Parts: sequence; C-alpha cells; structure tokens
Amino acid sequence: MLVSWVEMPRSPGHAFYDKLQGVLIAAGFDRFIETQCAVDYAPRLGRPSLPPGRYFRMLLIGYFEGIDSERGLEWRCADSLSLRDFLRLGERERVPDHSWLSRTRSRLSLEVHDQVFSWVLKRLAEHGLIKASGSASMPQRLKPTQHSARLFGATAAKAIARC
Repeated sequence: MLVSWVEMPRSPGHAFYDKLQGVLIAAGFDRFIETQCAVDYAPRLGRPSLPPGRYFRMLLIGYFEGIDSERGLEWRCADSLSLRDFLRLGERERVPDHSWLSRTRSRLSLEVHDQVFSWVLKRLAEHGLIKASGSASMPQRLKPTQHSARLFGATAAKAIARC
C-alpha cells in the first residue's frame, strides 16, 4: 500500500516555531537575508546554492535547542516534520548537511551574522517570543553559551554576543 505525502498524518507542529515562522515571514526575513548575503553569493556559477534563510533558520534551531554540533543539528532537523516545515523544505528535499552549514558559516562575514541576529532578535522581542533581561539589550534566553561558539563558530557567536 502506497501513501502519498499529502495523506500522511500531520502533527499540529511546534507552537514556538510556528509563531516564529509567522513573524519571520510577515517581516520579510528571507528577502532581508538575501539582501544581506548578496555579496557573498555568486550570481550563478556552478550548482545553485541553498537559500541563506535556511542557513539562519538552522542556526536559530540549534541555538534555541542547545544543539552543540552541526551533525546534531542536521539530525534533529531531519528527524522532525515541524522543523522541516520551519526550514521551508519540500517533501522530497533533504535537510542541508553539516558540511554545508560549515562552508556557509565560513563564507559569511561577522557583519552579516551581526545584522541578521540583531534583526531577528528585534522582531522576536516585538512579538513577545523572547523577553529582554534587565538593562541589557540582549534577551535572557539568547545569552551566548559555549554552544554558540562551537555550533555557530567564532564569527556567529561574536555576532550573537554583540546583540
């Protein structure tokens, strides 16, 4: 018996990631990211690259869930239908692998990571998905940890720390 993707039972999704996705889409996240990353992407040479919005969504998942390895992040995203939806993957698309995460992280500058994380944190705070802590501008939930340095690499971890 064959069952199509449409006929597969679906969970209601993950409440936080569903809300986050709504905020990101309404604010034009993918358009913003593509603009910020345009200088780091070739116009059209070789195999088409994966969308930069997917890279940053995977970093956000890793950070929110405390996943401290690129392989662990790849596995977690591949194992969850709600995270696949958050990453905007088609039914037959594969989750980007750990080497893609590593290559993309090394190609994007600290300034790009800084701009993206500042932009995301501002939108999350505006919609009440995170709470600011005391006088610091950085939300308590997103304080830098040893996870951020290992998963995001020094470049992205410094960007998060500066937000």
